[in-house]
Amino acid sequence: MAKAPKPDGNKGNKKKVRVQFRRNRSTRARSTDWTRRALEAEGNEVDADSSEAVSGKGRLSRRRTVTVSDGTSDGRSLTAGIVVAMRGLFADVDDGKCVRPCTVRRVLRSRLISERHPVTVGDRVQFAVGADRVGVVDEGVIESVEPRTGTLRRRAGRRIQTIVANVDQAIIVSSADSPPPKPHLIDRYIVAAHAGGITPVVCVNKIDLDQNGVGRDLVLRYEALGYEAFTTSALDCEGIDHFRKLLCDRATVIAGQSGVGKSSMINRIDPALRLAVGDVVSHTNKGRHTTTTARLIRLDGGGYVVDTPGVKSFDQTMVDREDLEAYFVEFIDRVPHCKFADCTHIHESNCAVKKAVEQGGIHLERYESYVRLLEEPTDPAWQQRNVD
Repeated sequence: MAKAPKPDGNKGNKKKVRVQFRRNRSTRARSTDWTRRALEAEGNEVDADSSEAVSGKGRLSRRRTVTVSDGTSDGRSLTAGIVVAMRGLFADVDDGKCVRPCTVRRVLRSRLISERHPVTVGDRVQFAVGADRVGVVDEGVIESVEPRTGTLRRRAGRRIQTIVANVDQAIIVSSADSPPPKPHLIDRYIVAAHAGGITPVVCVNKIDLDQNGVGRDLVLRYEALGYEAFTTSALDCEGIDHFRKLLCDRATVIAGQSGVGKSSMINRIDPALRLAVGDVVSHTNKGRHTTTTARLIRLDGGGYVVDTPGVKSFDQTMVDREDLEAYFVEFIDRVPHCKFADCTHIHESNCAVKKAVEQGGIHLERYESYVRLLEEPTDPAWQQRNVD
């Protein structure tokens, strides 16, 4: 008697993809250089070790086939939502009705193994969840992440950390004083914004403390390069109306070093948010890390804003060195006039960029930011693992 066919479950709603193994599984078992040993051996002969394991080393052998969801999960329909916050291994997802804690499907983590986190704030996701119990919001499981558009990213260890996804602009906040401004950090954020396909905007907060005009000089510097730049004071509300207009009907990430007043500025836009703020440490003149995680906030006046934790450094070594000059807008028109096509604008002769720096056409601090980014050491092993 013929056997009854096995049920295929939800086969029509699944698809197969090839994904990389985790790095700790991809080390090749065979480590001996047999060719070198044979050439060095007398008579070109060498005995094989009986314990040597031989395995494939091609790309296919370092990947595996997994089945991923395509619209449903175990017979349950998927719901669309947007990630508003990350809490460890959980993502808070807003589906328009409620904010639900969700975990990430393991297979999805494997597919996005090059990322520090496979899901980040601003991601548009599809998740599955069982029926909610009375008075209890059940956890969901994120099954897929839609392709990202504008992102703000940095290198974190040996992976890339996407701080926020699907934003239109990055407002890079510095302060006129307390803590003192860091132009080089502003330039790093601008490079990250260009690399992520979002519009950089420069804001100098605490302009009420600008006794020597450093803050206003920064604004003029970036305005001359064609960037939107403005001053604010969260203390006396100067420039807050302009800040509000920039946020209206856009998705914006607010970024900058600790203590410059990012959360205070957002509180001025919507006092009901009551975001935590902290004072600058008096003996170091540096800010405290009051905001500990990025958070997506829907504004009453339209648009979204992401408040991010302050940083002291912002690693951009994942940006290709060949592309770096294109992210310094004042270099673009001068690069074609350099003598050498592969000019790095550091040690070469007849360099149009260096000449512009000497003549004052390019600000010295901007040029120094470029040199520091170009000469920043990278991890060759990290680059090799992330060539795909």
